[in-house]
Amino acid sequence: MTVLEIRGLTVAVEDTEILTGVDLTIRSGETHAIMGPNGSGKSTLAYAIAGHPKYTVTGGTVTLDGEDVLAMSVDERARAGLFLAMQYPVEVPGVSVSNFLRSAATAVRGEAPKLRLWVKEQKEAMGRLEMDPAFAERNVNEGFSGGEKKRHEILQLELLQPRIAVLDETDSGLDVDALRVVSEGVNRVRATGETGVLLITHYTRILNYITPDFVHVFVKGRIVEQGGPELADELEKNGYAKYGPEAKAPLHARSLPAGPVFGGAVTPA
Repeated sequence: MTVLEIRGLTVAVEDTEILTGVDLTIRSGETHAIMGPNGSGKSTLAYAIAGHPKYTVTGGTVTLDGEDVLAMSVDERARAGLFLAMQYPVEVPGVSVSNFLRSAATAVRGEAPKLRLWVKEQKEAMGRLEMDPAFAERNVNEGFSGGEKKRHEILQLELLQPRIAVLDETDSGLDVDALRVVSEGVNRVRATGETGVLLITHYTRILNYITPDFVHVFVKGRIVEQGGPELADELEKNGYAKYGPEAKAPLHARSLPAGPVFGGAVTPA
């Protein structure tokens, strides 16, 4: 069983401390949802796990099956089985989706997939996500709509089958149909029992499709409460008022923040 263990994690951006002591354990086959108000540090946690250089770890530990994640480079984390689906996937001009995916799979699997089998595997995965096969020859995310970018993130997830997947507001900007398709892709990966999922979201709508095992409330850079799926329903109804004056706005009244841009899903260079 894969175990990602976070203990006492503190993270700063420039001179501002964002994470103030995060403790969280994620095992393969488990789905953890993190919910919290804007500015609480949810995305900071995702990018710190991935190794974004903007985020400075000032204390604590992150281990994957006992191995020190914080000592790894970004590509080493990806090879070890960590995956990040970004809120705002970036464009990669000059690199086709097909070449990008096969290069990533080669790095993760340790050898290049046989071309004929790979084409079939990729085509079938794109079909499940209702993606036009022509997307395989387009440059990564270039000219893609928001929904197309998110489907491409989940396409990577399905093909790479990571040990731990961090999904940062994957539901952001999706219409109802795209949300259903993307959620079904996540659920297919969950059904293998081999991947632990950390799902970061503002809203419960994605949790109508992806049922979490655990829900964690994130306020001011740390987890302040945890429970089962019923906790998400409570948050949808009452918002974060009970956690302090900085978190009073009900969920539907808050706008999504602009997030950092870093490389698409965390796959090897």
